[in-house]
Amino acid sequence: FFAGIITTQGGEVLPLSSPSQEMWLRREPIGVVAGIIPWNFPLALAARKLAPALVTGNAIVLKPAELTPLSALAIAELAIEAGVPEGLLSVLPGRGAVIGTALVQNPAIGFVTMTGSVRAGRSILHNAADRIIPVSLELGGKAPFIVFADADLDAAAEAAIATRMMNNGQACVANERTYVERSVFDEFTARMAARLESMVIGDPADEATQAGPKASNAELLNVERIVGAAVDAGARIVTGGERPSGGAFDRGYWYRPTLLADVSNDSPVLQEEVFGPVLPVVAFDGEEQAVAMANDTVYGLSSYLYTENFSRAMRMSHSLRSGEVFINRGGPEEMNGFHGGWGESGLGGDDGTHGLELYRRKKSVYAAWSAS
Repeated sequence: FFAGIITTQGGEVLPLSSPSQEMWLRREPIGVVAGIIPWNFPLALAARKLAPALVTGNAIVLKPAELTPLSALAIAELAIEAGVPEGLLSVLPGRGAVIGTALVQNPAIGFVTMTGSVRAGRSILHNAADRIIPVSLELGGKAPFIVFADADLDAAAEAAIATRMMNNGQACVANERTYVERSVFDEFTARMAARLESMVIGDPADEATQAGPKASNAELLNVERIVGAAVDAGARIVTGGERPSGGAFDRGYWYRPTLLADVSNDSPVLQEEVFGPVLPVVAFDGEEQAVAMANDTVYGLSSYLYTENFSRAMRMSHSLRSGEVFINRGGPEEMNGFHGGWGESGLGGDDGTHGLELYRRKKSVYAAWSAS
């Protein structure tokens, strides 16, 4: 995508007050970029940082997650085979608190683009502020998935499950909160429960598998903590809510796809990013309450809305506080769009021409010539 779009990107020529003068607005490389990525999509997110950095004339130092360094190193090896000049792409694995901090503080780095946690994003922003360099932070999400009674309930249920269970829920744009209009709440909850109960859990390398393991024991324990807190506060487990057992399930970080009902909107499962196969479902009465519930979060990355009322969809596309709104469709985002969040979901963003602009700085050149 970026290899093609860069050929359409140029500067601007602007007229000045004198007929024998012009201003040229150029876009020039920043120099060296630091790209910091998480473990959940190690290949895709590496490419998301590398491609725009390289096509805009920058060098990039890529810092992969501690859990998934090998895929980034494999990309670097392929880049060498493809003839990418030495020094344009470097991969530096290691602990984020050590390597990530050192990169941001290094005077050679002119721009930091990072996808990861809010905690890591705050640390990067603080360090970048000391040097006054630009950053792009794509952080956590707590996407609401809103279903009105007039929606195609089958399509909405399929999308609600798909957007929750992609990558076993380990995605910042995943459906973390499902809000359903009260008149169809029981019917819609039953549809989701049936779909979750029929999901095949197993080896991700098996094409029949629909849900795999969590990435680490720490991630698994976090899911159990949040579900346990929700149940202690009165939530009802409709399906799931436990680890599967037997065979391979005894050797990995497995958790059954889980549906929770009777959840209060201030519960941790509705406020913290779960990053796992857990789907809380909540009833609402009317558009105003749906918007209020959806916006009751510190995050603002993605929102999903299912309704056949076009006027309502347009109103809510403005009132939902998130960088992306998907109407009558699931995700993920498209490469030619712009993927960025509001609030604690970050600043800056990725993809498209707007994402590409972050990897360049502007220079104004004023030129005068003789009128004779």
